[in-house]
Amino acid sequence: MTKGKIGVQMMMLKNKVEELGAYETMRKVSELGYHAVEVSQIPMTPENVAEIKRASEDFDIKIAALSAAVEPMLPGMPGETLTSDFEKIVNDCKTLDCNYLRIGMMPLMALGNKDTIMEFISKAEKMAHRLAEHGIELYYHTHHLEFQKFDGEYLLDIIKNNTTKLGFELDVHWIQRAGVNPVEFVKGYAGRISLLHLKDYRIGQMDLSEIDFKKDMAKFFNIFTNTIEFAELGEGNLDLKSIIEAGLESGVQYFLVEQDDTYGRDPFECLEISANHLRKLGYADWF
Repeated sequence: MTKGKIGVQMMMLKNKVEELGAYETMRKVSELGYHAVEVSQIPMTPENVAEIKRASEDFDIKIAALSAAVEPMLPGMPGETLTSDFEKIVNDCKTLDCNYLRIGMMPLMALGNKDTIMEFISKAEKMAHRLAEHGIELYYHTHHLEFQKFDGEYLLDIIKNNTTKLGFELDVHWIQRAGVNPVEFVKGYAGRISLLHLKDYRIGQMDLSEIDFKKDMAKFFNIFTNTIEFAELGEGNLDLKSIIEAGLESGVQYFLVEQDDTYGRDPFECLEISANHLRKLGYADWF
């Protein structure tokens, strides 16, 4: 039977890396049973790269993907970009035996305008061709904003139809947040996705203890309309088994557990809850 590989999106462990170091953080990831990671929002200093490599070898953890911006998120913002640090990023991929690179988000200044978005996508597509010469595939990670429509078509579909080399890292929570069926949408991207983010979609409880209903109806409606939460797998409303099977059918290699906000819960605990749910669904041998 064909299998995928379950891993961890390390963005949710960035504070643990600051506190414990990359090596000890990855040791804990392996103790939870995960043997693949996507590295994101962790500074790729020589020390961190060396520690990630050592942990990868010592704990048998595959580096599924690294992250890179094409250009700064905001003008003048520090950090590596493919535009300025191409060789360094390629070398990190080679050092860590990783052939997937993903863009976490487009520059904030590009959002909200179709022309600036398509201009960015054109740069990303050129970069994808350039990286391919080094055996590295480039993927664009999606949120909900790419589901705004232009002339009746999702922006994300417009992006897909105007690129050939750029792949997509779909995120099932954000697809659901956009009001779209994740199972069907993932199937529509067959052949263009190798990385899929797994996070559940939960309607949280409202805290109305501070609301004065005679004066604060605006405050009430703000809480009422913002109850959506990122959730551990199995703690929300998504049909994860159908999503995972659709991903496998569509060419996904790595299914990466992620949670943008853990609402005060220790991220290792969140990862354990998600791992246990995936095992319960029948994916124990994907770890």
